[in-house]
Amino acid sequence: MKLKALGEDAVVARLLTELPGLCQGRDVIRGAGDDCAVIGKPRAKMWRLLKTDCVIEGVHFAPDAAPEKIGWKALARAVSDIAAMGGQPEHALITLALSPEEELERAAGIYAGLGKCARKYGITIVGGETARSPGPMFISVMVSGTVERRACVFRSGGKAGDRVFVTGRLGGSLGGRHLEFEPRVEEGRWLAHEFRIHAMMDLSDGLGADLPRLARASGCGFRLEEAAVPVNRGCTVDQAISDGEDYELLFAIAPRDAKRLPMAWKRKFPRLALTEIGELTASTKKKASLHGYDHFA
Repeated sequence: MKLKALGEDAVVARLLTELPGLCQGRDVIRGAGDDCAVIGKPRAKMWRLLKTDCVIEGVHFAPDAAPEKIGWKALARAVSDIAAMGGQPEHALITLALSPEEELERAAGIYAGLGKCARKYGITIVGGETARSPGPMFISVMVSGTVERRACVFRSGGKAGDRVFVTGRLGGSLGGRHLEFEPRVEEGRWLAHEFRIHAMMDLSDGLGADLPRLARASGCGFRLEEAAVPVNRGCTVDQAISDGEDYELLFAIAPRDAKRLPMAWKRKFPRLALTEIGELTASTKKKASLHGYDHFA
């Protein structure tokens, strides 16, 4: 069976069956299936977050994209996942694979972008690897971080009746935003410390793919108020739902806390939109009309 017949989520689930017992352990709080792996002792004050990601030329960026922006995106994608757990990124490893015919200036520009992102989010790049690629360039990144046990947010804690919110505005990422986004680290940590966030993830594959994932991980269904979805200028609601690579935070919160959240958010982050877009429900029926990005579709 070809991968495109299954789709990304089903492919990952099938591959994990080849690792029986190897995704679990006494120090594994959360393995595959969330934004990050979470490592530590169950009652420890702090937990370790681990995330790996990659960007591939022709898939995640165009061959003529500015090198600094490529480097920024390569690291920022993984940082966004740390943010979605309520964590703080700390260290990174970088693997860069490229053709021997590649220009040194382009590779240096990519590292300049990696460095710019690292400085902004307090990350130390502690090593990595360079390799020869016979095909397109790719950059693989591993980021580790920490999160307080009481503040760590998973995808799986949502409850029926929770209100669903999203930060920022969505859609039109291919216009350039997918190379320039800012991971919501400060916002994710503030949410995790000031409110009891039941479930959270970042929007990498689009609201149409990621909202069902969050609901499914929580054992819930969902109701999306499409008219409420915040869209970027020049975008349609459908684009906001399906385009992907927004890297905003999507989260579920109890109705009581949802009432006081908007005012507190506006005081703390007056320049960043926060929008209530629906709720989690008890029904787990699929919403077939929603779709986002799938690597194997």
